[in-house]
Amino acid sequence: MFRWERSIPLRGSAAALCNNLSVLQLPARNLTHFGVVHGPSAQLLSTAPEGVPLAQRQLHAKEGAGVSPPLITQVHWCVLPFRVLLVLTSHRGIQMYESDGSTMVYWHALDSGDATPVQAVFARGIAASGHFICVGTWSGRVLVFDIPAKGPNIVLSEELAGHQTPITDIATEPAQGQDCVADMVTADDSGLLCVWRSGPEFTLLTRIPGFGVPCPSVQLWQGICAAGYGNGQVHLYEATTGNLHVQINAHARAISALDLAPEAAPSLGHLGWLLSAAEDTFVHIWKLSRSPESSYIEVEHCHGECVSDTQVCGARFCDSSGSSFAVTGYDLAEIRRFSSV
Repeated sequence: MFRWERSIPLRGSAAALCNNLSVLQLPARNLTHFGVVHGPSAQLLSTAPEGVPLAQRQLHAKEGAGVSPPLITQVHWCVLPFRVLLVLTSHRGIQMYESDGSTMVYWHALDSGDATPVQAVFARGIAASGHFICVGTWSGRVLVFDIPAKGPNIVLSEELAGHQTPITDIATEPAQGQDCVADMVTADDSGLLCVWRSGPEFTLLTRIPGFGVPCPSVQLWQGICAAGYGNGQVHLYEATTGNLHVQINAHARAISALDLAPEAAPSLGHLGWLLSAAEDTFVHIWKLSRSPESSYIEVEHCHGECVSDTQVCGARFCDSSGSSFAVTGYDLAEIRRFSSV
């Protein structure tokens, strides 16, 4: 179903971090941007449709009081209704750039006052919701930034307190004007999921309890929350109620990334394609559909890809139709691309 295409070389291997790949497609310019974290720097690459590298840029974490440069924890493009910002998180704070990484428009330093001497201070988990950008922190709080249509006048508008352990990932989807709709989910190191409704003030709708393992990656689509866990399982929940639809024993080791292609085959009635990647070297593609009789979610395995001898740490679809995806791995100095055949 998918075949290995031309790889994109990196200056260094991807760091062993979950969700360590961000992809931004720019169809109008026939470009795709890739972002990968490597230690204290983030590599940004622009490629043509066939994966031909066109430009590279390196961004570094803003340094504070310390003897060593701070490590970056995540890089992610946030697509807002009126602009696209590149967000970089580290052990020092949160940096926001114009989409090409050329200009930093905002810097937020993390307050380590609440941290004990043995706690690591960091930000991790990035997502856009409407004109807000939400970023998770080591304390379990989620910082909500109000983003103007242009310019650097970004404001920290709210702090969400639903978690007691560090945030691992945040996922959002457009609310489309529905009342009481769940349009954001946050996950943490304990496996707890919090489901929110965004707005001028964010509202906590429900908590989905963990079961003793972290939840490194989450996705949200059409009211369904997909959660990937440290035991290799993927769970699909009804977001507003927390009811479990499906439990998939997807991988032999911890999940490192999930992604959804929301526009996959709408004419066939699919909800979309779900991608799961894990430390067991495998990337799997799953077809999601809703049973017309029971309205429950049904899952069909469609493709499995082994990236031999590689601890996969990032994987993303390269387009909203799910026709291609890219993979990063620890100690792998390239981004591997796969396209449907």
